[in-house]
Amino acid sequence: MERGYLIALEGVDGTGKSTQCGLLADYLESAGYPVVRLREPTTGVWGQKIRKILTEGRGDVTPEEELQYFINDRREDVEQNIAPALKQGKIVLIDRYYYSTAAYQGALGFDPVKIIKENEVFAPRPDRVFIIEVSLDESFRRIEKGRDTISSFEKREYLEKVGKIFDTFSGDHIRRIDSSPPKDEVQAVLRREVNDLLGIKEII
Repeated sequence: MERGYLIALEGVDGTGKSTQCGLLADYLESAGYPVVRLREPTTGVWGQKIRKILTEGRGDVTPEEELQYFINDRREDVEQNIAPALKQGKIVLIDRYYYSTAAYQGALGFDPVKIIKENEVFAPRPDRVFIIEVSLDESFRRIEKGRDTISSFEKREYLEKVGKIFDTFSGDHIRRIDSSPPKDEVQAVLRREVNDLLGIKEII
């Protein structure tokens, strides 16, 4: 490939987004494409601060400070990982990107549109954004089945607000994927979408 592609998977917690991102990466790698797998928050200094909020709660961290943590973390991710990989012609698959920040921080009262614009000053716009969707009841069922604890972001009223903000995002680079069917069926839809983006033959 002459240039790289940036593909982001977004959505409310418990939609199966991370599972689908991993399966998609495996698929592209098996087809011989150079893939870089990323997720946000990262494991860097700022990402660890965010993950501490996830596990321990916000404490005395203000919403403004929390938003800045996400911005700082993403700026590092762009500089150290995303931009170099795209320059090398690789496919970057990222589990959460700035649309998640816009939705989750937007649910705290910030302007989602402003957050997106501020991020796009330094963060590359994805070639595709897959917003993975499922009912909130199913999301919580998957969360409870998948792990013992629920993060500070995983409260029903809060996630309802987050979901409504995700519903407002639009653009020719955005695709909405229903993840209520079996995961293999969901993955098949994603693969067809990515095949179309990359102009490759289906290898399922």
